[in-house]
Amino acid sequence: MRRLMGIPAAAVLLTACVTINVYFPAAEAKEAAKEFVEKVIGDEAKNVPPKPSDGGGMAFQAPAAQRSLFARIDPWSLVGIGSAHAQSQPDITIKTPAIQAIQARMAERFDSQLRGGFDAGALGFAEDGSIVVRDAAKLALKDRVAVNQAVADDNRDRKAVYREVAVANGHPEWEAQIRDVFAKQWISSARAGWWYQSGGAWKQK
Repeated sequence: MRRLMGIPAAAVLLTACVTINVYFPAAEAKEAAKEFVEKVIGDEAKNVPPKPSDGGGMAFQAPAAQRSLFARIDPWSLVGIGSAHAQSQPDITIKTPAIQAIQARMAERFDSQLRGGFDAGALGFAEDGSIVVRDAAKLALKDRVAVNQAVADDNRDRKAVYREVAVANGHPEWEAQIRDVFAKQWISSARAGWWYQSGGAWKQK
């Protein structure tokens, strides 16, 4: 009887462990989205924080014996964090060949066909992160067909990359959450003067 009573408790514990290991890592997804988007749009000059000063003094150097001891210590064991906890906080990989091929295609298209439309105010980011032709009059007549095709191709690639990121990380069910994170990042990474939607209205950065 006692053995049977212990089964539900064990099942609950197992379920809890599984739930912890498959939660959506929002912070990691945001960092991955930022890296992806910035490579497509193009890097801006980034402020590199200065290295901390040593105050002109000598840095503390542990004795050789202590350094050897530190090298053999597993830092996870010092704080009681095992591999199970590490697995519960997965990184979001965007380094697969399929994802990088889409990224390269989008970056080339953005520079050659879309950037000018954003700079002119003809294009903007919708709230779902897709590209919208918000003012076709700002495009040269000869360019409109090509730009419209580029917008359609890019939006198709956006959907594909969200699916690929979710699948590459072993959780196809994360696709909608990946899309939402990327949608916010496209708008966040928009350059000064570009247009984006917020609350259904168009705004300019």
